[in-house]
Amino acid sequence: MRHLLDTQTLSRTDALRILDVAEDMADTQRREVKKLPTLRGKTVVNLFFEDSTRTRISFEAAAKRLSADVINFSAKGSSVSKGESLQDTAQTLQAMGADAVVIRHGASGAPRTLATSGWITAGVVNAGDGTHEHPTQALLDAFTIRKRAYGDDSRGRDLAGLTVTIVGDILHSRVARSNVWLLHALGARVTLVGPPTLIPQDVSAWPATIRYDLDAAIADGPDALMMLRIQLERMNAAYFPTEREYARSWGLDAARLRALPADSIVMHPGPMNRGLEISAAAADSPRSTVLEQVTNGVSVRMAALYLLLSGERAEAEKEDAR
Repeated sequence: MRHLLDTQTLSRTDALRILDVAEDMADTQRREVKKLPTLRGKTVVNLFFEDSTRTRISFEAAAKRLSADVINFSAKGSSVSKGESLQDTAQTLQAMGADAVVIRHGASGAPRTLATSGWITAGVVNAGDGTHEHPTQALLDAFTIRKRAYGDDSRGRDLAGLTVTIVGDILHSRVARSNVWLLHALGARVTLVGPPTLIPQDVSAWPATIRYDLDAAIADGPDALMMLRIQLERMNAAYFPTEREYARSWGLDAARLRALPADSIVMHPGPMNRGLEISAAAADSPRSTVLEQVTNGVSVRMAALYLLLSGERAEAEKEDAR
């Protein structure tokens, strides 16, 4: 695996390999000594042009637990805020000897530009680009669903036969896009639910069913119900009348939580707007996987960095040189 830029082009085989390696990484994180020597001598740069706490810390923890050296680069207060281009920043990182760059950027396609431009030889991991994709979030979500469904018998298994309903601000959600492609590749059936104004105009190519009635979708009994954050910071128009109206029609309140089948799980990529898209009762219920997703995120990102920077990457570079 040379780069991890999206899930739309990620094969089922590669997705399962990442999930299975993440299982191994999760096993190591239950030991008293969690650190592995696997990436000793490698340098991982967290290059964040957008604010993030959860994702950046998760990648930092993953790299450090693999014994890599970590450099955290924030656009705020850096030369980027003075007008430095992505190319100049990349070439600076190349000169520093970065082996992997984890990039979050407000522009859709920035990670692919970085990976294919020739500015840098490091492996590139997309940590979220605009409203495009967030592949490691989808992978940790799939990992969480698989773990809840199959427990210790998860390795090598896909999500065939499982149903996942994703609810909320689909229009602005890179998490939703990455999940649609990955869950489909793994065999799950995906339903997207939200107000018409928050569903992209053309989703005919997406392998998902579109619905607008959350109560009807819940009545179908999904195995996993994923609530998305309303991204108010990306909205410059009135996509719904009021927050109260949104919560009434598309929020997961106590009544809707009770209507879910007993074995359905409740997911949220975080951060949560409690009382808007999800109630405190749902967020804190035993069927909620919110904190599991955070824990699993470290294991999945350890797996991604390991596959990028271990021997497989060296073999890929040999192939490219031939």
